[in-house]
Amino acid sequence: MNYFVVCINVLPSKNMAKVKYYYQCNVCGAATSKWVGQCAECQSWNTFQEVLQEKHSANANRFRQHLSVKSKVVSLADIEHEETIKTQTGIKEWDRVLGGGLVKGSVTLIGGDPGIGKSTILLQMLASLQIRASMQSLYVTGEESAEQVGLRGKRLGIPLDGLRILTENHLEKIVEAITREKPSLVIIDSIQTIYSDLLQSAPGAVAQVRECAAQLVRLAKQTDIAMVLVGHVTKEGALAGPRVLEHMVDTVLYFEGDSSSRFRVVRAIKNRFGAVNELGLFAMTDKGLKEVNNPSAMFLSRHEEDISGSIVMVTREGTRPLLVEVQALVDQSSLANPRRVVLGLEQNRLSMLLAVMHRHLGAVTHNQDVYVNVVGGVKISETAADIAILMAILSSLKDKPLDRHLLAFGEVGLSGEIRPVQNGIERLKEAEKHGFTDAIIPVSNAPSQSIGQLQTHTIKQLSEILQFF
Repeated sequence: MNYFVVCINVLPSKNMAKVKYYYQCNVCGAATSKWVGQCAECQSWNTFQEVLQEKHSANANRFRQHLSVKSKVVSLADIEHEETIKTQTGIKEWDRVLGGGLVKGSVTLIGGDPGIGKSTILLQMLASLQIRASMQSLYVTGEESAEQVGLRGKRLGIPLDGLRILTENHLEKIVEAITREKPSLVIIDSIQTIYSDLLQSAPGAVAQVRECAAQLVRLAKQTDIAMVLVGHVTKEGALAGPRVLEHMVDTVLYFEGDSSSRFRVVRAIKNRFGAVNELGLFAMTDKGLKEVNNPSAMFLSRHEEDISGSIVMVTREGTRPLLVEVQALVDQSSLANPRRVVLGLEQNRLSMLLAVMHRHLGAVTHNQDVYVNVVGGVKISETAADIAILMAILSSLKDKPLDRHLLAFGEVGLSGEIRPVQNGIERLKEAEKHGFTDAIIPVSNAPSQSIGQLQTHTIKQLSEILQFF
């Protein structure tokens, strides 16, 4: 019997799509065709992960669906503008950073260090809204169990009646539950733990975070659901995941300060419904986060006697003026390059101010270590702190205390001129309310009429501050 072996060579069909992979950085989202150890964009090490490339046919079908829907061009003047209705949460400091309250269809992103109070303040907000507005809410947790969240609520003394919770990190199941339950407020804790079946990457990867956030934002806009996303932060303090995450949402809030400190500062970095750089101040207690009624007193030490290297300034955060204490310490250095340490201020700004002080006041600090600190952990980014910084450094350098009832604010130019700052009258009124008697301000910020018992001293040049020592 003869046997014949037939070899059949099966050629791949044109309809069979070849599976392709690429590598993507899970920090910045940069993509390469092969794995590399260090990302060329963000300089991070060992951050590239293999990602399945989406088929072109799926993209083509999606593109054809978009082309089938005709878009209508309208005039901006013909659009009827409806008044934005904001639901107040009952927590005044929280409403302040939100821009007045929660807006239907808005998406808020909250970031902060672990243990700083993100989940605590959100649980308090849910309880307050349940009592005030009877708002139906849904708390989706992908990190903790329902028992853990319930134990936290009991420890904080929060009424748990009416608070619904879903323990899930699968995006499609979360969307199905939201569509079925139809809540008015949804909290996702956290976005880095959510994953979708459309992608092959692990939860927390750049592609997963971007895709899950995009679908949740789209769902919130279509159903008018107010949604809050909790985001992880990197060791540098920035929100983990792609930068586009912050662009997709309406509001971005950051918890600032040390988690070991009693006080918590919430700052609005982005807000489409209110002022940016608005601050909310809280104090952590055994019953959760409590509002700070007098924020300026939080940042003031109120020394019993005059000390060198300390002065108070009035900064402005959002719509609120705040009194903060600026401290400086100048000490003899034994290093070839003296130290310049800054907390709460910009490093380059200090270097520039030291050069201006040396040029126009003759104060030598090239052989001195200079330490500048803003008390309370607040970060000052405006130039109104220039005069206060220089006066605190001079006070420490000369070892001459300044009057503890004296404050100063104003910008210093490179030629030694004193420039005005915005909202000078509001700053002076805040200082007078807290019992300050003297203020050093730019000439252009001089008030047209007296403000209580506060006496203003106007200056044009930097050299004029020497009369106060």
